[in-house]
Amino acid sequence: MTTRTITQIARWCLQQRAATQDNTFGPETDVYRIVGKIFAMVNFDSDGFITLKADPADAEVLRQQHDYIRPGYYMNKQHWITVDVVPDLPLDLVQELVADSYSLVVGSLTRTQREGLASSPAGQ
Repeated sequence: MTTRTITQIARWCLQQRAATQDNTFGPETDVYRIVGKIFAMVNFDSDGFITLKADPADAEVLRQQHDYIRPGYYMNKQHWITVDVVPDLPLDLVQELVADSYSLVVGSLTRTQREGLASSPAGQ
């Protein structure tokens, strides 16, 4: 997988409504948040990987179906998955997993926080 691919994945994260990016865990890891809560972490070391929030039942199925999906790196293994950026990685699946992770975190926000997102443009 190329640097271009991992950069594209990072771009998808930042394009989510009101998403912010920081490097809390060091320069090699972009952390993406919504209202201060992490929904994705993109690591640029080596081949790269992305860690995403996932529904526990879905996470288990994904790990069983795909060799490139493993328990979340340094995260709660039940609620997070890490997707290794490998040559045969289907990018449409990654884009769907980014959107799902974002939705799960938005769903955990208070009503007031969610209402504030409605007026925020994508990629903010």
